[in-house]
Amino acid sequence: MRILLVEDHAELSHWVAKALRDARLTVECASTGADADALLHTQDYALVILDLTLPKMDGLDVLRRLRARGGARASTPVLILTARGGLEERVQGLNLGADDYLAKPFELAELEARVKALLRRRSGNEALVHRCGELSFDTVSRMFHYCGEPLALTPREHAVLEALIARPGRALSKEKLFDEVFALVDDANLDAIELYIHRIRKKLERRPEGKAAIVTLRGIGYLLQEKPA
Repeated sequence: MRILLVEDHAELSHWVAKALRDARLTVECASTGADADALLHTQDYALVILDLTLPKMDGLDVLRRLRARGGARASTPVLILTARGGLEERVQGLNLGADDYLAKPFELAELEARVKALLRRRSGNEALVHRCGELSFDTVSRMFHYCGEPLALTPREHAVLEALIARPGRALSKEKLFDEVFALVDDANLDAIELYIHRIRKKLERRPEGKAAIVTLRGIGYLLQEKPA
């Protein structure tokens, strides 16, 4: 899942992004309101973490413009993260469409918990555990298990497999997987997806009794499915 972190304090942005990446999330960073507004015009995110006091455009204006834009992107969950924690500004932010509010200073553990809660809420009534054969993904712990044991994955492999298992029976194009796995600043190309698919397949094939397989559909993309008995 790709998250946009909008924070102009470089050190804080670094540590928040690191914590979220350690939680197996893809994070893009913007340091100005104008940059964030431009990204939200063209990119899809599972969540926005938004500071309020930003150069070039105030965070509340970024939020206001996002919600007024219409379309699917306008409903992107927004967590406000700011030192401006007065009641009036909290109410204003919530009235403009913020989904949650966390005042600085804060603990990274609480931020991570709130992020996970918003991502689960965004998923609506989806199951907390996704399954394919003996492969399971717990959306709360964000851990994969295969044949009853933890499945060791790199962060990129984890992102690819999460995107596939979250959409049972649906093929995902290489381009869609690339968007979910890589941030805009990453130095990568579409061929990297093939590499991660190959690595995941090797790990699944070590336990053939698990019956989970990634199928390549030529010209369409990749599909995670249970092997027939």
